[in-house]
Amino acid sequence: MHRTRKAAPAARTARLASCALLATAAALVGCERGSSSDSAEETATGPNGCPAVHTRAQEAVTRAQRNDIPWAGPTSGPEAVTGRTIVYVAQTMTNPGVAGAANGVRDAARAIGWNVRVIDGGGTPAGIQSAMSEAVALRPSGIVIGGFDPDSTAQQTARANAQGIPLVGWHAVPEPGPSRQPDLFTNVTTRVQDVALISAQWVISDSDGRAGVVLITDASIPFARNKSDLIRKDLASCQGVRLLSVENIPIPDASSRTPQEISSLLSRFQDRWTHSVAINDLYFADAAPAFRAAGEKGSGPPFNIGAGDGDPSAFQRVNSRQYQAATVPEPLSLQGWQIVDEFNRAFSGRPHSGYVAPVHIATADNSEGATTWDPSGYREAYRKIWGK
Repeated sequence: MHRTRKAAPAARTARLASCALLATAAALVGCERGSSSDSAEETATGPNGCPAVHTRAQEAVTRAQRNDIPWAGPTSGPEAVTGRTIVYVAQTMTNPGVAGAANGVRDAARAIGWNVRVIDGGGTPAGIQSAMSEAVALRPSGIVIGGFDPDSTAQQTARANAQGIPLVGWHAVPEPGPSRQPDLFTNVTTRVQDVALISAQWVISDSDGRAGVVLITDASIPFARNKSDLIRKDLASCQGVRLLSVENIPIPDASSRTPQEISSLLSRFQDRWTHSVAINDLYFADAAPAFRAAGEKGSGPPFNIGAGDGDPSAFQRVNSRQYQAATVPEPLSLQGWQIVDEFNRAFSGRPHSGYVAPVHIATADNSEGATTWDPSGYREAYRKIWGK
C-alpha cells in the first residue's frame, strides 16, 4: 500500500476554510464569473462540501495511486513482419505527451526491427497539413496520427486510405479503438472519461469537497476540449467545488501566454483559488515562474494536477513539490509499443488488440522518485508476441 497525500499545513487549512466561507456567501448572493468561460450551473457551492461524492472520490484516488498494476494487455498476436517503415506525424514535439509517445514508438521499432521517421507539424494547422502531406508522399508502411484531429488533414488522410496505408492514432479521436470517420485502424489512448473523472475526483478528495478551481485547456484540439468539458461536469458533481475560470490557452502558445494568465488569475481570485486542473502537464512548467514571482510556495496552494501526459518534467515538479501536486500520466512508452503492435496486427490482417491502459495518479507520496509511469511487463509481453 502506498500512502495517500499527506495532511496539509496550517496555511493550506486556513486557505481552504476561507474558500469554504466565500463559497457559502456565493451560494447566497450569486456566483462570480470566470475570466475566460464559466456558467452558473458550475458554481453551486455549499458549506458542507459533498460527503457522499467525497467518499467515492477518496476510494477512487486510493485505487488509482497503486503502483503494483499487473500487465493486463495482450499476450498473444501475430509474429513480427519484417522490413516496415513507420512515419510518426507529430502535432508538435514541444507537447511532452506527443514526444513521449514518439519515443516509445522508436523504442519499440528497434525491438521489432522496423524503421521510424518523425515529422513535426509544429503545432499549426498549416504545419500539420504539410507534415501529413510529406508523410503520405513517402508511401510508408504506416502513419501515426500523433495528437491531432485527422479531420484537420482530411485530404491527406483520404490519400493515405486510398493508398492502403494503415493509420494508427495517438490521442487522435476521443475514444480508443478503431474509427471509421476518420478511417483509423485504431486509436491508442486511455479513456478520456476515466482521466477526466479521476482528475476531478483528486480535486474533490484533496480539498475535502471544498475548492475553488481554475481549469486550463486547449479548445483548438477536440480531444483536449472534450476532456476539459468532462472535467467540468465531474467537478460539478460536488456542490462544494466552485469552478472559478476556464482558461483556453493553445498548447503552442503555452510558454508565452501561461505566465501572464497565471499572474492575472492570482490577482483576481487570490485565496479563492485553491486547485487547478490542466489538460496537459506542460502548462504548469510555464506557470511556475509566475507562481514564484507572486511569492506562492511550490507546495501550494493552489494545488495543481495535470490531467494527462506525465512527462519526466511533470514527475520532477511533483516529486519536488514545485507548483504541481499530482499528474495523471499517460503510459507514454507503453503506448508507443502498443502503436507498433497495432501496426503489426494491421500488416498481418488481424484486428486491433482492444487494449486500453488504466488510469493512474502520481504524487510525491507514491511516485517514489520515478520520472515516468507504465504498467510493468509490457516490453516482455510484446517481445514474446513478436518472437523477439
